[in-house]
Amino acid sequence: MIEYDAAALTVATPAGDRVVLEPTTLTLTEHRIGVVGANGSGKSTLARLVNGLVRPTSGRVVVDGLDVARQGAGVRRRVGFCFTDPAAQLVMPTCVEDVELSLRRVEKSAARRRARALEVLAQHGLGEHADVSVHALSGGQKQLLALAGVLATEPAILVADEPTTLLDLRNTRRVADLLFGLEQQLLLVTHDLDLAARCDRVLVVEDARVRFDGPPDAAIADYLATVDA
Repeated sequence: MIEYDAAALTVATPAGDRVVLEPTTLTLTEHRIGVVGANGSGKSTLARLVNGLVRPTSGRVVVDGLDVARQGAGVRRRVGFCFTDPAAQLVMPTCVEDVELSLRRVEKSAARRRARALEVLAQHGLGEHADVSVHALSGGQKQLLALAGVLATEPAILVADEPTTLLDLRNTRRVADLLFGLEQQLLLVTHDLDLAARCDRVLVVEDARVRFDGPPDAAIADYLATVDA
């Protein structure tokens, strides 16, 4: 469960303080929650507050009873985060080494870590690419590898920030099918309204605030009404 308790973020700029997110109070218990909104609306900030990539300047965010600001290590063990560009996450030379890196905190034995990494790659259709350079992968394969590394640690919640934006239609479907087949609670920031429609609940973010919160069909209609206005 994800709880925002009057969580807000203000940042200092040369022109003065800028509100990135207005005080927001939400309780997210649904299996799949979508977040839509224009670029710069604050939707990514809403997502990044969940695992402490950014911290609220007022209010708080609580994940499964843990305060993100005060118990960050515990929260990060429960929350996995997938970025738009997998290059932000893939830092090791080969696929298996990258997944092994993700497992370094949960598996101390190098042999068991390698075995587990190979299992994870196989589960995500990347078994034949274990010793392939991450730079030789296609865009879709890179995103699958990034997700595999995050999911290898078995988080309770996955936050995915526009994970299909850089992908073609075929790979978008592959990644989407993976995301919507997860047991984990999913918080999905997306511009893809077809993906948002597959969620249980959708938040529409505009001008640093959640303007609409409800069923996917109603939320998407609300969002499109603004876009078309």
